[in-house]
Amino acid sequence: MNFSPITSVVLAAGLMVNVSAAKADQQLLPTQSDIVFVSKQMGVPVEGHFKKFDAKINFDPAKPAAGKIAFTVDMGSASLGVKETDAELLKADWFNTAKFAQATFQSSTIKSLGAGKFEVSGQLNIKGAQQSLTVPVTLTQAGTTTTATGTFALKRLVFKIGENEWSDTSMVADDVQVKFKFALSGIAKF
Repeated sequence: MNFSPITSVVLAAGLMVNVSAAKADQQLLPTQSDIVFVSKQMGVPVEGHFKKFDAKINFDPAKPAAGKIAFTVDMGSASLGVKETDAELLKADWFNTAKFAQATFQSSTIKSLGAGKFEVSGQLNIKGAQQSLTVPVTLTQAGTTTTATGTFALKRLVFKIGENEWSDTSMVADDVQVKFKFALSGIAKF
């Protein structure tokens, strides 16, 4: 049974979540970070992960409006944990990785909401489709590591994830939840 690659939309969410960053020495710590997408197939939640992603960050929590975040996700790294299903995600009806290898997010504004909470807005591009997105992000710090977490929802069909027979939302829901946790180094204390 093939699970829908719908979860790729969730990946886009991960792009936005990497809202924390500050200087040239600011880096994403991939081994401590995660992008999870959850969709429903025939009413049953199906969870997937993106294994490869990167970010260029320039973020100072004291001056969020001056910050910039650019995020890329390797769409071929999507996994639902089943080899056959993962192979389906690469195909044209889903992520079409032969033509669209990466999803990207580019921030346009970062706004402080106080108490380590921020709102990051920008453009998410998945499978050639672009959409404005605003993502709530919470920052916490422990030692030299800043962790950015958040959750947001996407509509997979906006990004043409699950085309043709997979566009039937009774089989695979249109809503995809994206959850992210990005560990970052080099972010100023706040």
